[in-house]
Amino acid sequence: MTTLPPVDELLARTHVVALPMRVRFRGVDVREALLLEGPSGWGEFSPFVEYADPESARWLSAAIEGAYAVWPAPVRDAVPVNATVPAVGPDRVPEVLARFDGCTTAKVKVAERGQTLDDDVDRVAAVRSAMGPSARVRVDANGGWDVETATEALRRLTAFDLEYAEQPCATVEELVELRTALARNGIDVPIAADESIRKAEDPIRVARLGAADVVVVKVAPLGGVAAALEVVAACGLPAVVSSALDTSVGIAAGVALAAALPELDHACGLGTVGLFERDVSAAPLRPAGGLLTAGRAVPDPEALFALAAPPDRQQWWRDRLVRCHALLARGSGR
Repeated sequence: MTTLPPVDELLARTHVVALPMRVRFRGVDVREALLLEGPSGWGEFSPFVEYADPESARWLSAAIEGAYAVWPAPVRDAVPVNATVPAVGPDRVPEVLARFDGCTTAKVKVAERGQTLDDDVDRVAAVRSAMGPSARVRVDANGGWDVETATEALRRLTAFDLEYAEQPCATVEELVELRTALARNGIDVPIAADESIRKAEDPIRVARLGAADVVVVKVAPLGGVAAALEVVAACGLPAVVSSALDTSVGIAAGVALAAALPELDHACGLGTVGLFERDVSAAPLRPAGGLLTAGRAVPDPEALFALAAPPDRQQWWRDRLVRCHALLARGSGR
């Protein structure tokens, strides 16, 4: 575990940025992040604004690890990544996919508020049509369906040969019930757990209850690369490393985790920097030939200046860091 640096030391090395999105994603039009420079490099503290401090404190642990610690040794130099398709209309699918060079797997957002299952079917059909029959296509509902709706949705979407459905329902119990319903109805779609891992007090419960076939892990919500490796080992299920809509700094931590996994059978959701109009790095971590190479990301001073958040937002993030640091100092959040 990384020693907790003094809060004043952290505050003296912070930059708060606001990155406009090319496409609205997860309800976000501008992604804010606090970047932290330390002796080992840079870390990213960017829990979504609605997250409470106890949950956000784990993100600060990950940022401190990135800035002050050495990540676990990699077992591979590069990791395959998937394209990420937001809840856009089918006509925009080719434009989105064009930002993900060489990716042969796509994750498609579904269950967007204000949209219908027909919208989801049309979007997934457009992705399958654009990528061809040999591509892998997965869907991500972010817990937006109940069991009945998820069963019907996956019955219709199975026509597109899904690799898996990520967090179709919100709770672990619903995922268990859904897997039973799918089996009873002859619907062959594996289930991946995301929020049930990263937002849970007990992330291992997913595996213990047989709620998923795959676990989706994200560095920041689990408290860092080392902590995420421990969760994957304890679950004993195939793992996919995914982004929390990070800048290149956070993506580098995700690549470090994926590069250190003993086995990696699925493309990872780490290609999301292309969703920003501009990244903090002069060399953004975008896939080339469907791959991302392991290594640190270094923000560009000019980009930090150009993307600096307004003063009131900078203060909001600094205050949030102070509160989360206090939780870590008391041992609440690691």
